[in-house]
Amino acid sequence: MRNPGIIGAVAVTPTFPSRETLDRLRFKPLDVIVGAGVLLLIYVVVRVGAGARAPVHPSATISLSPSNLPYYAARSLLRMFIALVLSYAFSLGYAYVAARSRRWRRVLIPALDILQSVPVLGFLAITVTFFVALSPGSELGYECAAIFAVFTSQAWNITFSFYHSLISQPADFDEASKLMGLSRWKRFWTIDVPGGAIGLVWNGMMSFGGSWFFLTASELITVGNRKYTLPGVGSYVGVAESEGKLADVVWGIITMIIIILVVNFFFWRPLVAYVEKFRNEQSESELKARSLLLDTLRRSNWPRALGRGRQALALPVNRVMGRVTGIDDQSLGVHETRRRAADVAFFAVLTIALGFGLYSMLTYIATGADGLAVFGTAFTDGFVTFLRVVTVVAIASVLWVPVGVWIGFNPRVAQFMQPIVQILASFPANFIFPFAIVVFLDIGLPLNFGAIVLMALGTQWYVLFNVIAGASAVPSDLKEAMDNLGVRGWDRWRRFVLPSIFPAYVTGAITAAGGAWNATIVAEIVSYNHKQLVAKGLGSFIALNSGSTHLLPELFAGLLVMSLYVTGLNVLVWRRLYKLAETRFAPA
Repeated sequence: MRNPGIIGAVAVTPTFPSRETLDRLRFKPLDVIVGAGVLLLIYVVVRVGAGARAPVHPSATISLSPSNLPYYAARSLLRMFIALVLSYAFSLGYAYVAARSRRWRRVLIPALDILQSVPVLGFLAITVTFFVALSPGSELGYECAAIFAVFTSQAWNITFSFYHSLISQPADFDEASKLMGLSRWKRFWTIDVPGGAIGLVWNGMMSFGGSWFFLTASELITVGNRKYTLPGVGSYVGVAESEGKLADVVWGIITMIIIILVVNFFFWRPLVAYVEKFRNEQSESELKARSLLLDTLRRSNWPRALGRGRQALALPVNRVMGRVTGIDDQSLGVHETRRRAADVAFFAVLTIALGFGLYSMLTYIATGADGLAVFGTAFTDGFVTFLRVVTVVAIASVLWVPVGVWIGFNPRVAQFMQPIVQILASFPANFIFPFAIVVFLDIGLPLNFGAIVLMALGTQWYVLFNVIAGASAVPSDLKEAMDNLGVRGWDRWRRFVLPSIFPAYVTGAITAAGGAWNATIVAEIVSYNHKQLVAKGLGSFIALNSGSTHLLPELFAGLLVMSLYVTGLNVLVWRRLYKLAETRFAPA
């Protein structure tokens, strides 16, 4: 009689959920809290976003009552996160095409060098006209223009990061993908994106922090003789600066500090802790990034529920996209004659297109008040700005390379200092411009020299971040070997420290130089207490010619000259240093 009982038990047991299954299906109080938090976030986004459809009225000011700052902060954050999503979407596609196509790489990467250096706000007068035409009579067009300006200050750094991760993938990944017969779509999401996840998060954090620098100018828009002020923390501080109300500037700074802390806790720290699982290392690190919010989410049932939903949705999507993109089988057997003919045709078409575009631009610039003679002024101002950029990079290198090495070589110091450095790097330096201007006026320092300080306030962190990352990656056994050999002082720096951090430093210096060129448009022309201080330079030249449509020829001339300076500097200096970093000082 026992056998039927056993058989019956075996037959009946699978029809009832196990205790483990019941625990997974049972909702906890934590699940209710998480769900309510998500619904509240969606409600806030919908309510704040609805303000973008309000009728637009020309206005050069907004209410400076501190009670409005929570709403202004929400509007600014919404713009920033929309721009961040667009930046990631753009970066994934742009970097993938540049890394996988040999021909397009020769076009897209030099273009990226120029785009990261040319002031994004120089295009604001052009983009506003386009976006306003899409939504006349409402704030939506101006919102889109502001988001686009923030997007262009975020996207380039993220794109460079993902491109570098794609071109530096181990050859084993290619072989594994082909052996498993993965589609290009499947490989992208299972190999390419996870392989670059850490860089995407950290460079996204840097780009997000750096874009606060341009928030003020993107929320204070001038079209012709009319000024439009979008509600936001940037415009609040900008109006307070122009009216000389330092107390309101302090309220804006306090709000900004709170925003940075909140975003760091609820967004960046969970992401940094999450992507640790994609780190490629032989042994687990002793000091791992932790996030209280991520740990809380992992204890709830929502991640498992969403994971099952994602898997159910991913199957048909992967099937369809796999057929569209095809199998990942990049054969190396390419007919040399056909490839050479295709290269010639590609670059012939590209040369004709660029030549026609340059001719059209020069023809348009010639219609300006000064004609082509405007290039004389632009090149002279550009050389002054070039000297400032060189000075900023040199000062940042002297100040922050030793500090970055000290932080990176000491894990306990790095664990304590990195959050502080992140907050400092995220804080928009132009928020403290009014206090710097007061000091400049008191000591009699002209803006021609003070602009160097203003530019350095927003760009020095790129050097520090990259040096910390480079020093942290140096194996500890090499440090111990230097200690055992008694190598100290300058000899230690010359033989060990500088060669170890050189590739990371070059990356930081290139990014800092691009940020310095970008910052010239807000550092060489500053408004304070109804006064406008102007320094001679290409940034002020572009800013002064970007407020009216009849000055567009001069604006294009300034942007073209800046592109030439940036391209020349990249070809003559940065590319050679980057090549040296990849060959002589590259890790074995």
